[in-house]
Amino acid sequence: MNMNDMIIKKRDKGVLTEEEIQFFVKGYTEGAVPDYQASALLMAIYFNGMNKEETYALTTAMRDSGDIVDLSAIRGIKVDKHSTGGVGDKTTLIVGPMAAACGVPIAKMSGRGLGFTGGTVDKMESIPGFRTTLEEQEFVNLVNENGISVIGQTGSIAPADKKIYALRDVTGTVENLSLITSSIMSKKLASGSDAIVLDVKCGDGAFMESLEDARRLGELMVEIGNADGKRTAAVITDMDQPLGRAVGNSLEVIEAIETLKGNGPEDITLLSQTLAGIMVYLGGKAASPEEGYRMAGESLQSGAALEKMRLFIKGQGGDPRILDDAGLFPQHQFAVEVTSPGAGFIQKIKARQVGIASQHAGAGRAAKGDAIDMTAGIYLHKKVGDAALEGETLATVFANDEQKAAAAAEELLSAYQIGEEMLQTNKLIKEIIGL
Repeated sequence: MNMNDMIIKKRDKGVLTEEEIQFFVKGYTEGAVPDYQASALLMAIYFNGMNKEETYALTTAMRDSGDIVDLSAIRGIKVDKHSTGGVGDKTTLIVGPMAAACGVPIAKMSGRGLGFTGGTVDKMESIPGFRTTLEEQEFVNLVNENGISVIGQTGSIAPADKKIYALRDVTGTVENLSLITSSIMSKKLASGSDAIVLDVKCGDGAFMESLEDARRLGELMVEIGNADGKRTAAVITDMDQPLGRAVGNSLEVIEAIETLKGNGPEDITLLSQTLAGIMVYLGGKAASPEEGYRMAGESLQSGAALEKMRLFIKGQGGDPRILDDAGLFPQHQFAVEVTSPGAGFIQKIKARQVGIASQHAGAGRAAKGDAIDMTAGIYLHKKVGDAALEGETLATVFANDEQKAAAAAEELLSAYQIGEEMLQTNKLIKEIIGL
């Protein structure tokens, strides 16, 4: 077997065998296959695609390139949750405590962000004292004692994905159905949970802009998860405008806390309850997804989910007083208001552009090694469907650098589309696959 033959085969729309795919993944991970040959194969895959068998073979080869986490010491059915990424998406910090409050053990490994805003790990690290790196036994103990622990993903899980994704990121081969599926599912299958709930974003701020593409991605990931013995469901959700009102690390944690108190925006509350309800169902704590949804809602109303968040923060060294005093988070130096240039209704907020604006403020990374400003971000006072008067505040940009704040504010204003007609907002929950 050699890479040149494989490149030509896929260039000519051939089908790679399981052995050929394993040869590529193992060789590239270990350094035997050079970047230029890996890039050529990835580009051939990008243009000509992979069938389901090839995609599953790529996923399992990447899964097996590192450690498979053993969570058998944790009692109960462990349910993982993953989002394909979006602007203002802080649902892990909400659905985790909600599902845990309903009796589902949450033993989750999350990643850092590259691009618009931080990942879940970055957001958690905005909590004073919070530790995202734990020894395995402490991680297991915390889940058994408190019902929830979320830590940073270790480099030993699917190292092939880490290396291949870095190459895809600089070779224009990110947006491909099979490559996205294998990247996500190789990590999920290696992470040790018994069931998986996937939040597949669709729209302007998502990898998959069309509903059709999002559906294809969701169906393929569900099929691969189930084939690996893990009950898997996917929820197709809207990302044409940011989720919630807060975009940026500590701002998103604060909004997650408010949601757990029952004071969150309508969209983030609905999505979180939907995802948590499915997790409760797959975790065997509810007889149906509808009962799971009801139980998740009750965890908010009773305060049980908020109490799980308190135990979660305290267990990992964070200061639980932030639940009652947001002033304990690091504070920004500059706040710039973005005002409406005219009167009318908010007809569109370009999610991707809002994400770029938050990155300009300092909330995201342009390159892997960039430092994140935990205080930076955006708060959206007006969303799609809201009325605005001329000069009224649409949003506020927070930053620790005056020039960054000004640049972000300019970018943010251009993300808003204002017109005379009030338009209907998109349906948030578009489809559920696998239930």
